[in-house]
Amino acid sequence: MKERGTANTINTAMVLAAGFGMRMRPLTDRMPKPLVRLAGKPLLDHALDRLAEAGIQRAVVNAHHFADQIEAHLVERRSPEIFISDERTALLETGGGVRKALPLLGSQAFPRLQLRLRLE
Repeated sequence: MKERGTANTINTAMVLAAGFGMRMRPLTDRMPKPLVRLAGKPLLDHALDRLAEAGIQRAVVNAHHFADQIEAHLVERRSPEIFISDERTALLETGGGVRKALPLLGSQAFPRLQLRLRLE
């Protein structure tokens, strides 16, 4: 088991929250799927709580569909620290969303991908 604080410790995660939630309609007609409640708590909070419990200090959350609602919901959250990857102008799908978030994720995330992107 690695000690916290070592170079191999994962301290940043990404939560993919930009989709339309089409399969959950009509619940997602007025709110993004990450804010749909399960057991009285938004799905996004369930995910972020698990990340915090695992020792994740920073979370990048991408947002597109009802992005304002996601940002407003996360403004008070302290653990993990939240960074928004704003995809309001275009839905980027999973790979595009991760690529756009790379600067927020840091240099340790996907090191081979980052090297390849610099070479292109």
